[in-house]
Amino acid sequence: MDWTAEQQNLAKKYQKIDDIPKSERKYKCHTCHLIVEESPCPNCGETHLEVMCPLDHCRCTHEIISGIDYCPLCGKPVCPECGSHDVVQVSRVTGYLQDVSGWNAGKQQELKDRTRYSVA
Repeated sequence: MDWTAEQQNLAKKYQKIDDIPKSERKYKCHTCHLIVEESPCPNCGETHLEVMCPLDHCRCTHEIISGIDYCPLCGKPVCPECGSHDVVQVSRVTGYLQDVSGWNAGKQQELKDRTRYSVA
């Protein structure tokens, strides 16, 4: 993923999402799909807002991508083409596809550590 210079500086400045001061945080409202600067959401009143990673490009236009990258700041999966954090990562488990967001931390780390090969 090609992060902008501003995004790279943010990744160097903060080691993890929790290091971002509350005054500099932005939030994602998954109810009304807005990016807001305060909690609760001023549009819909949702109180369970996710702190937005400053490296998030927000809107992915790709329906399916073959690979996945991981954000160096928050560790979440990102689209390798646009950097959006709004991706659903699936894996084939015993013959069927499954969303990996419900996996425990150990299993998700195992997925991140897998080596991908391309047969040419």
